[in-house]
Amino acid sequence: MKKFDVAIIGGGAIGTSIAFELSSQKLRVAVFDRQQPGQEASWAAAGMLSPAPDSLRDHPLVPLGNESLKLYPDFAARVEEASGRVVGYARDGAIEVFLDPDVQGERDRRVSECRRLGVAAEPVSLTEARRREQLIGPSARAACWLPEEGTVEPRSLMAALLEAARRAGAEIHASCAVTGLIRDRDRCTGLVAGGEKVAADFVVVAAGCFSGEMTGELGALAQYAPTRPVRGQMLALRPEGYNLRHVLRSDRAYLVPRKDGRIVVGSTSEEAGFDKRVTPAGLCKILSGALEMCPGLAGAEVIETWCGLRPGTPDDLPVLGPTDLQGLIVATGHYRNGILLAPVTAKLVREWIVDGGTEFDARAFSPLRFSQREIKSMSRGN
Repeated sequence: MKKFDVAIIGGGAIGTSIAFELSSQKLRVAVFDRQQPGQEASWAAAGMLSPAPDSLRDHPLVPLGNESLKLYPDFAARVEEASGRVVGYARDGAIEVFLDPDVQGERDRRVSECRRLGVAAEPVSLTEARRREQLIGPSARAACWLPEEGTVEPRSLMAALLEAARRAGAEIHASCAVTGLIRDRDRCTGLVAGGEKVAADFVVVAAGCFSGEMTGELGALAQYAPTRPVRGQMLALRPEGYNLRHVLRSDRAYLVPRKDGRIVVGSTSEEAGFDKRVTPAGLCKILSGALEMCPGLAGAEVIETWCGLRPGTPDDLPVLGPTDLQGLIVATGHYRNGILLAPVTAKLVREWIVDGGTEFDARAFSPLRFSQREIKSMSRGN
């Protein structure tokens, strides 16, 4: 039986970031993925690095996002140095556009909300917003500037993370589904992957939307990580004669620039199970929102369409931390923020494993917050 210090279930941005962090500490680490690592939500992500909340439900997440955003420059540099690959990290800020009539007050409330939560934000005139991004169309009624936000190229980041983790000594096992946990009374002592037993001092669950679907001996994981897939459809445009320099977003759509001139446009948020089809209705919604914000993109070439399955939870917050089964740690359910939260998640898991605890207050994300009653009461739509 192979023996590791840490066995990680899931090879997306979260799992591989943890693997790189722990391997850099000279721990013996193995990652097990049900398919090729990095081909699910991480591959499909837009790559916005924004801790600003979308709703009141997101407020508990903001301190975690702020902390991860602070970690990103060093995180990106370490991954690039260790892998010899670029991750496409940039910190160019974002412009949030308000499209409805009489939204000056809404914009000002948004700026106040962000500042209160520690997110840098400032109101800007439409003249200034269009000076920075001339694509902003006449439907815009107000704008604000978020200077500390950034972007990363998720597919480049995944390739670099996998290489960095391997070079640091982690074993990456592709197409090797985990089918069971090994327990010794109240302690998790390993897992079963590819039909073989693997011993580990710690097991980390980082399987995204599949965390809550594990059956058989892993069925108990649903009590800690009741994740569900949330489909997000995306597309990429290539305009002629214009390069977007900053993230643009409204409550209808967002535009994320790539260094090669592409613009990633998103996104839907659909309760469609594990259905990964791109649909006409989804693309129409995305394009309508993008063109309302930036009508000058009407003639751009559509060069790619795709979708991903985000890992949602009953309260749409991540599941992070040790469980009441010793040696079992959960790091999943990051929903729309997996790329943003990868550095801080890796740091927290390293502290839980190496130091036995963390100073960051992560109680809001504890896997022990779920019970059957709580899961029902927190389900979307209730």
